[in-house]
Amino acid sequence: LYHFGLAFVGALIYWFPSRKMTVIGITGTKGKTTTANLIAQILEQAGFKVGLATTTNFQIGRQKWINRTKQTMLGRLKLQKLLRQMINQHCQYAIIETSSEGILQFRHQFIDYDIAILTNLTPEHIEHHGSFENYRQAKIKLFQKVAKKKNGFGIFNLDSDQIKFFLELKIKNRSGFGLQTHPEINFPKFIPENFSLSSQKTEFELQRKSFVSPLIGRFNLYNILAAIALARSRNIDWSIIQKAVASFSPPPGRLEKITAQNKHGENFLIIIDYAHEPNSLENIYQTAKLFHPRKIIVILGSQGGGRDKSKRPKLGQIAEQYADRIILTNEDPYNESPRQIIDDIARGIKNKPIEKIIDRRKAIIQALNSAHQNDLVIITGKGGESSMCIGDKKIPWSDNEIVQEWLSQQE
Repeated sequence: LYHFGLAFVGALIYWFPSRKMTVIGITGTKGKTTTANLIAQILEQAGFKVGLATTTNFQIGRQKWINRTKQTMLGRLKLQKLLRQMINQHCQYAIIETSSEGILQFRHQFIDYDIAILTNLTPEHIEHHGSFENYRQAKIKLFQKVAKKKNGFGIFNLDSDQIKFFLELKIKNRSGFGLQTHPEINFPKFIPENFSLSSQKTEFELQRKSFVSPLIGRFNLYNILAAIALARSRNIDWSIIQKAVASFSPPPGRLEKITAQNKHGENFLIIIDYAHEPNSLENIYQTAKLFHPRKIIVILGSQGGGRDKSKRPKLGQIAEQYADRIILTNEDPYNESPRQIIDDIARGIKNKPIEKIIDRRKAIIQALNSAHQNDLVIITGKGGESSMCIGDKKIPWSDNEIVQEWLSQQE
């Protein structure tokens, strides 16, 4: 009741701002932030003024800033205030990354969602929800809201093994996307006729039109297709979509590539990414193979604070499968022992040597110092985050800044 009441008060204070815009809610285990940013870029290319609220960034029209709150979805009053600011700046669209935790705390209540998008669904945040079924049910609530609207629109990842639970809802308008054909689906589908993935770009044919994007990896192709499905639901012209897709730029800390050179003049690549659960970690490591690196060096941690401890050995297992060198380090320990978290991850690693360096800065520098010609260093878990939670303190943090400092010392 407390959270529900706050949601209502927030909407009341700011005069139910979401009623005056088209509100797009994006939910799923991963891909939400990138998809939200891609949609914003297409809508802007089409001449609309857009507001955006994601894990990494906020936007109101031309004004853009980093999300430093460590919340995917802002608390009730703050989110309603942000929506009111969007209205005051004449935004026509609001794109809100809508998390299961936010839904659990009624943060989605009194937001007038017009469109809901499902990116994918794999087990995460089970400690908050109690079971995967509860977690899925939280996601479905967003679509239930949209189903109540006269012209509500649902956009679905048809390749998800959980899709049948979402399609049971009677949403007036629907479309889907994926890489498999799905002949059983009779609403509009955005499925490429063919596609090719490389370390430089992603190319595909969709409804006899050619697309090329600088975003790489199979998982990003899904994010692009979700954004295209949304754009077509708004009748945005194909040529505008093609242009926006060709110039897509990912949000900070999402498969961020940095080319590097060490003191010996050897060139290697660094990737910084937010991946912090098994599925997204595997996606990043698989995408790394597109670069054909000589060696893959990974820096890996896991969140503390009671967050889904069962995933820790799984993260280790995945790292062992793909990496040549594994450095385990701190991520966001909260009130847990960093050493314990690292040991939990290490339990999943059976046959590869592990280095355990609690100090994340030292771990990153150690990895960079050990990189040679054509190696690939992958730093996961923080992405573009600007702080680290240790105990009850939030200390300023940036993986990117540490890399840039190291690079400046190589010159």
